[in-house]
Amino acid sequence: MIGVGIIGYGVMGRTHAAAYAAAAEAGIDCRLIGIYSRSMRSGGGNLAQQSQTGALPPETRIYTSADELLADERIHVVSICTHTDSHVELALAALAAGKHVIVEKPVALTAEAVRPLAEAAARASTLCMPAMCMRFWPGWPWLYEQIRTGVFGAVRSASFERVGAQPDWSPHFYRNVELTGGPLHELHVHDADFVLWCFGEPAAVHTVGDASRFTTRYRYGGGDPSIAATGGWVDDPGFPFHMRYRVEFEDAVADFAHDRDDPLLLTRGGETRPVPLPATTGYEAEVLHFLEAVRDGRRDLRVTMDDALAVARLLDAEAASLASGEPVSLR
Repeated sequence: MIGVGIIGYGVMGRTHAAAYAAAAEAGIDCRLIGIYSRSMRSGGGNLAQQSQTGALPPETRIYTSADELLADERIHVVSICTHTDSHVELALAALAAGKHVIVEKPVALTAEAVRPLAEAAARASTLCMPAMCMRFWPGWPWLYEQIRTGVFGAVRSASFERVGAQPDWSPHFYRNVELTGGPLHELHVHDADFVLWCFGEPAAVHTVGDASRFTTRYRYGGGDPSIAATGGWVDDPGFPFHMRYRVEFEDAVADFAHDRDDPLLLTRGGETRPVPLPATTGYEAEVLHFLEAVRDGRRDLRVTMDDALAVARLLDAEAASLASGEPVSLR
């Protein structure tokens, strides 16, 4: 049985707990042993003793510290779901304790800050995976495969959009750009990572706009496709979240919008048809992928800490371009 611990039990901590429960229902022999979170009472014991309510089983342990959770030998896998500035320190401690680790995104706000964890992950006998869920989100691995195989011909253009109202939970965190990195790191990191996965590192980036709303063009050289991604937080708190892509191939157009009844549409030969997608979420799929690797003793993760370092380097360049108004080279 794979024992699981979660450090940080806010929105993402609860999301991870639900994903582990879904993995157990899918046949993975795993169980959530316990949680450490500053948002919960820290008197120790379990949920039944703490009079906590919710979807967690009452025997779930509430630890008094992250160190206490990491010292529990029943726990093999740890999800780090705390605020960004604690990710690297906690993940390093978890690796040192011999745990397999999933770290929420962004791992950190600069490549320099991510590098120590990437280096430790490369040395560790256990696994460490950044939670880049778009590599698992229904409709997004499908796009990666179409690009990789070239079944619809070469890509002519690709545009990504991820825009929504600023989160209204944890205002002391989300309203402090020094802690969050703003939408560049909270939202746009997903599309930057996906661009890297599909197309590799660009020669240069050019980001225009401001810290709240921006568009990046990824430059790969003469004759390469036009690739851009837009991200941002909208001032009106009632504005719904939008997650979209449109990719034009030589022989087809793929169009994704997460809030449609049929999120993924493929236009080819004058006809537009929905593409069937699995009935899961990217959170559930990434956790299942990680647990299967732990169970089977594999190291072939779909996303690694080296990828987290690469996307941090890319976002460093995008932030520099946004500040200067000029393209920034990566090569």
